[in-house]
Amino acid sequence: MEKEQQAPPSSDHGAFMEKFLLEPPSPPSPQHDEFPLHGLTFAVKDIFDMEGRVTGFGNPDWARTHPTAKSTAPAVSAILKAGATCVGKTVMDEMAYSINGENVHYGTPTNPCAPDRIPGGSSSGSAVAVGWKQADFSLGTDTGGSVRVPASFCGIFGFRPSHGVVSVDGVIPMAQSFDTVGWFARDPKILNQVGHVLLPVPEMDVAVNPSQIIIAEDCFHLLSNIPIDCVKLPLVESLEKTFGGNAIKSLNLGDYVKEKVPSLTHFMSEEGNAGGPEYYTIPSLVGLSSGLRLLQRYEFNNNHGEWVSTVNPVLGPGISERVREAITTPYDDGNINLCRSVRRELHSALASLLGDNGILAIPPVPGPPPKLQEDGTALEAYRARAFSLLAIAGVSGACQVSIPLGLHENLPVAVSLLAKHGADRFLLNVVESLY
Repeated sequence: MEKEQQAPPSSDHGAFMEKFLLEPPSPPSPQHDEFPLHGLTFAVKDIFDMEGRVTGFGNPDWARTHPTAKSTAPAVSAILKAGATCVGKTVMDEMAYSINGENVHYGTPTNPCAPDRIPGGSSSGSAVAVGWKQADFSLGTDTGGSVRVPASFCGIFGFRPSHGVVSVDGVIPMAQSFDTVGWFARDPKILNQVGHVLLPVPEMDVAVNPSQIIIAEDCFHLLSNIPIDCVKLPLVESLEKTFGGNAIKSLNLGDYVKEKVPSLTHFMSEEGNAGGPEYYTIPSLVGLSSGLRLLQRYEFNNNHGEWVSTVNPVLGPGISERVREAITTPYDDGNINLCRSVRRELHSALASLLGDNGILAIPPVPGPPPKLQEDGTALEAYRARAFSLLAIAGVSGACQVSIPLGLHENLPVAVSLLAKHGADRFLLNVVESLY
């Protein structure tokens, strides 16, 4: 049985809903193989059930209208059984429906790299806790970008696993076609160690060296407010040094997706310019984003529309509008089926492109984190451009890792690597090898 005690009071930079110490079962003599996370601490996003606690979902009306959890989410239990100590539950964006990291009820966790900037969401507190060294790693969820974005904004590693490979039981659903349990760490070795606990045991030895590394050149042109070379060059240099230059190739990903995902045509024709006319866009990726967000709204409404309509919760700006849109939109079965066709086609297209040991390199986000209390219109424009990048892994179900590259003009810079669905352990091995 896990032992719990109250954590000593300390400044938590707004990361925590509740701090406590939940220790793993005490083995007589911890063996590393049996308890690979022994001695490490972790925090948990307030979307995971933990026995005896209300799962708050980022909103006080939700917490008020839901009972305490009767059991603990399997992902959390697995981490505890592996020897780690839980230090608390973390703040999140309301109903997981934002990538900003601002919460009107519980406050905005402080970005450890740039305190005047948003931390990214919806797993904001989990990223901030790791960034401020209040936990060695943390658990979050990623539906549309809720691990990859805050990791990029907070200067830490963030891993979104392949869709469906880590249990989401005991996790409040946002949109099941995209929901994943992800995690954050400052150290790529710890990132990989957590993966060894949560990911399925491989049937054969996992490769370390990629067979090919594809640089999606057009995706790097989505960057704004930062020179492309600040993101791309450090990555390419590191890859060449570690794996040699022969495996590195370039690709226009937008053209490839347009050719291989024919069901996208509908979404490309009806979606306008993401983020405004002044920004470079990739029409096929804008179409992916449009399809993702439609299916996300549809599934969110199926999950929570009745509760929202009954309780009429108080929701913060931006989130309130998205939730209302989700529960009032008339849904067409034909369009929803098209979304599902796009998922299947992109899944196959990326698997064909990357093969067993291929890697795709893209920016995780289109630039540095926006300022706190940024104008709503500007934030929505950033969000629209971000989803052109985030939708690649989101829609295909591929695994993706966000990698910190340090600071440019005192703002965090990140790059990311993707591998095909199911190649999670391989991708984590590659990242650890780079360091």
